[in-house]
Amino acid sequence: MSADRENHDMTQADIALLLAEAADEVEIGIAPVQAVIRGGRRRKARRWAVAATTALVLAGSTGATLAFGGLPGERAARETPMASRQATAEERHVYAPQRTELARGTEHGKAWRVWVEVWGPPRDLREAGGQFDAMKRVGLAPAVDKAADLVGKTSYFSMRSYGDGRSLVVMFDTHKRVDRLSGTDLQSAAVSMDKVSATAPERLVIGNVAKTAQEVTCRWRDGSSTVARPSGSESAAHDGTSLIRPVAGYPGGNWFVCLAPEGTTYKDVRVTK
Repeated sequence: MSADRENHDMTQADIALLLAEAADEVEIGIAPVQAVIRGGRRRKARRWAVAATTALVLAGSTGATLAFGGLPGERAARETPMASRQATAEERHVYAPQRTELARGTEHGKAWRVWVEVWGPPRDLREAGGQFDAMKRVGLAPAVDKAADLVGKTSYFSMRSYGDGRSLVVMFDTHKRVDRLSGTDLQSAAVSMDKVSATAPERLVIGNVAKTAQEVTCRWRDGSSTVARPSGSESAAHDGTSLIRPVAGYPGGNWFVCLAPEGTTYKDVRVTK
């Protein structure tokens, strides 16, 4: 269910309370220093969590702030058509983001998830301050120096959770205009599935590609590979982890996830169709 439907009648105070509850178990984590940026052509520098980063615990959180825009097997939610009146900050997802789940699974008895959240652009300093505070309450830091820099800008965060541990921010950015990827353009990062350390194997690849991309191939050090395809295609129906999906509120392209088998690690990734 799209978060815009759940937030329709919520006040900013209601959202602040939910965000505070979600932040009860926030921890600060260190992302693997080897989780460097890899992939094809990039139009401008992005921010990836390859050094110190914030962490957000998903388990135990409830309410509209954790509603996903697209679960496995479903397309990301489309925006609800607005009437002629001006949309409120809540309807524009200024204080609570749209969240789209990219993949989920279970490994060694522990559930894992990957998702992307998109925060809508504030229209003025008051909204920017409210958004900055809302992000801070859940342990997120946008790619700006102060709240005023959020005005007119969209922020996104891709996240990974594993078991009851902390959730890692993998890729994030804040910008006025989302670059639309085309052709074989690709932006990605590889991180560990479980332990957050410089020596942990980078088995999880998260990234975005052009909306026209029909196939992304992740290659691993043991010589094997994993192919991600659009979630609606027949060839992808059997695999709920390696898929290409649209993300609610993110117009720049689609997102994908690849997971390497145990015992190997990341080599490279490219758009192959």
